[in-house]
Amino acid sequence: MSIFKGAAVAIVTPFKDNREINFPKLAEILDDQIAHHTDAIVICGTTGESSTLTHEEHLEAIRFTIDHVAGRVPVIAGTGSNCTDTAIYLSQEAEKYGADALLIVTPYYNKATQKGLIAHYTAIANSVKLPIIMYNVPSRTGCNILPETAATLVKEVENIVGIKEATGNISQVAKLMNLTDGKIELYSGNDDQIVPLLSLGGLGVISVLSNVAPQQTHDIVAKFMEGDVEGSRDLQLKAIPLVDQLFCEVNPIPVKAAMNMMGWEVGSLRMPLTDMEPEHQEKLKKAMIDFGIEVK
Repeated sequence: MSIFKGAAVAIVTPFKDNREINFPKLAEILDDQIAHHTDAIVICGTTGESSTLTHEEHLEAIRFTIDHVAGRVPVIAGTGSNCTDTAIYLSQEAEKYGADALLIVTPYYNKATQKGLIAHYTAIANSVKLPIIMYNVPSRTGCNILPETAATLVKEVENIVGIKEATGNISQVAKLMNLTDGKIELYSGNDDQIVPLLSLGGLGVISVLSNVAPQQTHDIVAKFMEGDVEGSRDLQLKAIPLVDQLFCEVNPIPVKAAMNMMGWEVGSLRMPLTDMEPEHQEKLKKAMIDFGIEVK
């Protein structure tokens, strides 16, 4: 049984004015996401600014989310690190809290070899019983999980079951699905490529767009799964201008700006990320309005 099918939100971490985590606001956002049919919650991913959370904050955000969601949808904890021992520690703690699965990004900065990636993921997987989704995003990490490597891990390590693919390379994804006979839980990591990856056997998306358009992102996947490929494609194409603006500066700068425009008051970002440029904000606002999102 797959971890989830549909649209998972890579949820932002709301901050107070003093940059502490705003847990009451996080609770509101979680409830709204579930009310708009988001299929799973990913907490402490890239969009959640996990790289600037302390270990204590990271784990508290995971624990809080699991407790607040209370089984309504799966909660997937981002517990990756460029230090294997740290990733093991975070993963074991998330398992104790009751996470449904783990999202493990490739080790950034170190630029591990493919042999190193196999050793890294295997060590983490052997330390827990939870299912693991590998996160392949070379544009941020400088490290690419090649199809052969991903296929080896899925075939040889029982609880490594899926991959969030954010390479943007459709040919690489197709090769991966061929090498695994489609027996890998494939999730798009790019909001502009949901339908293409679904067409290759994907189960859904782990989405930034879902933060501001949860129902529409869910519907892109749901329509495809129901056989309404044309309806799914139309929604995907309609979302492209907004997706472009959500990534016109590095994620999560634009999505936090968008949520603040919607009145969510998620706060600013932790340095080294800084607030969105005013000219980009105007373009983002227009794209949101054109997509039917109410701004305040």
